[in-house]
Amino acid sequence: MRIDIATLFPEMCEAILSESIIGRARKKGSVEIHCHQIRDYTTDKHRRVDDIPYGGGMGMVMQADPIFNCYNAICEQLAARPHTIYMTPKGRVLTQQRAVELSQCDTSLLLLCGHYEGVDQRILDRIVDEEISIGDYVLTGGELPACVLTDAIARMCDGVLSSDECFRNESHFDGLLEHPHYTRPEVWQGEAVPPVLLSGHHKNIADWRLRMSLEETQKKRPDMYKLYMENAQKDK
Repeated sequence: MRIDIATLFPEMCEAILSESIIGRARKKGSVEIHCHQIRDYTTDKHRRVDDIPYGGGMGMVMQADPIFNCYNAICEQLAARPHTIYMTPKGRVLTQQRAVELSQCDTSLLLLCGHYEGVDQRILDRIVDEEISIGDYVLTGGELPACVLTDAIARMCDGVLSSDECFRNESHFDGLLEHPHYTRPEVWQGEAVPPVLLSGHHKNIADWRLRMSLEETQKKRPDMYKLYMENAQKDK
């Protein structure tokens, strides 16, 4: 899996994506991530990439040409057209299911990070395949959302985690929230670990975990619980 990120702040993305699990995966070649400085592709001698919006209003708008030049350079490197995603609060809200689908994409991914008041609509119409938001709120730029999406996708790529089980049993993967977890000590400040987890009985542990997942989902995300139960009824 290769993910390219077009941004005004590549160092910001590199600082996040060079650490921890994703950083180690990059070093061993399990996932390929490249961060591109959009300013490198402007023809302006001052490396300017934005201008005032037509029609007036506050803020600046990122120009189409530097982004298009950056996009073309990435296409030339790949000898192919990447699936291009614009990170924007106007996009479809990211879900685990969409992250799974993108992790199985048979083309490389290009994440475009907006800034200021956004990006000239003409470049979005020309190169963007989909728009994704990480939530119904606004940030100062698309870098953090791009890092979130990259992490969500990359961790499901072969060789990044020790096994598929590491992400298949987590919250949202199968429509439920994950069950509670416990570790040593067995008793902490008078509270003991549930006895079933100490029993060594794998079926009982699995049953307990499913029951706890159902309870967690019903309590914290009743919308997810309702959908899960409706789908369960359909599958019968």
